[in-house]
Amino acid sequence: MSDTNNRRISRFMIGDSHPSLAGHFPGRPLVAGVIVLEEVQNALSTFWPGRVLAAFPQVKFVSPLLPGEWAELELVRLDTDQFDFRVTREGALIASGKVRA
Repeated sequence: MSDTNNRRISRFMIGDSHPSLAGHFPGRPLVAGVIVLEEVQNALSTFWPGRVLAAFPQVKFVSPLLPGEWAELELVRLDTDQFDFRVTREGALIASGKVRA
């Protein structure tokens, strides 16, 4: 984890045994988008304690995240309750969007 003023960065990996992978998709599992967003929520509450997720007003998924792959999550605080996020894998964009908390 790193912390630079209003910008925070962390890494995460969803392992092969995560329960959501069994049905998403059999034979070729992908990390579900909701699991990626859960990581955004977890990072938000870790970096800014007391903040409660209110909404994801904008989210765009660009490429899949596979089980066992490391992803980097960047959160940028824009103002009191607005944040931007980007999730990348080795520099390639996986997802981006806005968070209200």
